Amino acid sequence: MRNDWPSIERGAALLDAPIYPATKDRSVQLRRGSTIQMKPIHWLWDQWLPAGKLTILAGAAGTGKTTLALGLAATLTAGRHWPDGTQCNQRGNVLIWSSEDAPDDTLAPRLKAAGADLDRCFFIDGVAEDGKSMPFDPSTDISGLYEAADKIGGVSLLIIDPIVSAVAGDMNKANDVRRSLQSIVDFADAYNCAVLGITHFTKGSGGRSPQDRILGSQAFGALARMNLVAAKKEDDERRVLARAKCNIARDDGGVSYAIEPTTIDGGIETTVATWTGTVEGSAREILGDVEFDDSEEGGEREDAARFLRDLLSDGPLPSKQIEAEARGAGYSMATIRRAKVEAKIEAFRDGGPGSKGHWKWRLGP
Repeated sequence: MRNDWPSIERGAALLDAPIYPATKDRSVQLRRGSTIQMKPIHWLWDQWLPAGKLTILAGAAGTGKTTLALGLAATLTAGRHWPDGTQCNQRGNVLIWSSEDAPDDTLAPRLKAAGADLDRCFFIDGVAEDGKSMPFDPSTDISGLYEAADKIGGVSLLIIDPIVSAVAGDMNKANDVRRSLQSIVDFADAYNCAVLGITHFTKGSGGRSPQDRILGSQAFGALARMNLVAAKKEDDERRVLARAKCNIARDDGGVSYAIEPTTIDGGIETTVATWTGTVEGSAREILGDVEFDDSEEGGEREDAARFLRDLLSDGPLPSKQIEAEARGAGYSMATIRRAKVEAKIEAFRDGGPGSKGHWKWRLGP
C-alpha cells in the first residue's frame, strides 16, 4: 500500500499542476471538498417526494398508482394538503407522459376530480420533426423537454407512466437501465424537478422485500433516491402507500388511501384518490398487513382486537408501549397490526399532522 501521500500543502500545488498521467484529450477532473457549496435537499412533499431526484412508484395492478400520482400532481398545482396532512406551500407546474392512458377521457378528468389547477398541468403530446408530428419517446426525447419546460416557466414534477418506457434496450439489464435513465436524472437536476416514474411489481413476488419486487432490473430501484410502493387488500378497498427505500431521508411509514368513483362536470365518470390516514411500520410490514390472507387467522386476530380495545379504553398510548404489552401477552406484532385494522384503531403523531413527534395509537370513531 502506498504510504508516501502528499501533504495538504503539496496536494494543493498538485491540483494546480497538470494531471499526470493523462491520455490524449482526456483527464480526470477533481473537486476539492472545501470548495463545494453544500445545499439541503428540497422536498415537494416533505420526506416523500424530493425535488431534483428520481422517485419510483411501484405496485401491483389494481392499486390505483396512476390515480394516486395524479392526486399528488393536483396537490402540487393547487397548493392543497399532502396525504399526511401537511400543507403544500409552493405551487408548481406538472408535466405528464403516459403511454397507457389518454389525457381527454382518463388523465384530465382524474386531475379535475382531484382539484388540480389544470392551467398548471401539461401533457406531453408528441414531438414535431421536419413539420411532422411524431410520438414522444421518453427513451430518446427527454432532451427536447428542456425547451418545452422553459416555455411554460419551469416544471416542478414530471410523471412518466410507465418508467420502463424510458429504457432504450433491455429493462432487465442494469447497464441499459442506468444509461437510459441518466437523461431523466439530469433533467430533474437541471430544473430541481421531482420525477415520479410509475411501474409494476413483478408477478408472484408477494412476501419479498418491496425493493426487490420492482419490475425489471434492480437498477430502477437503485438509481432512484426514493422508492414508494403501493398495495391493496384482496376483495377490499383498503390501500396503502409506503416508503420502501430512501437514500436521503427516513424510509419507514406510510399513508392509507382509497380509490373512489366520482362524476365531474358534464357527467364524466372518473376516479379520485382520497387519503384516509397515516400508517407506521416498515414497507414490508405495511404491505404484508394488506396483502396477507387472513382467512385462517380469525380467532387469534379477534382476541388481539379485544386486547387492543381494552388497552386503549382509557385513552391513547405510545406505540412502543403497546408493542411491549402485546408481546408480553403472547401476541406477535404481525397479528397486532392486523387486529389494529379490525378494531379501527388509528395511529398518529402526538404533535399533529406532519410533526416529528412520537407515534401513538387511539381508538377510532
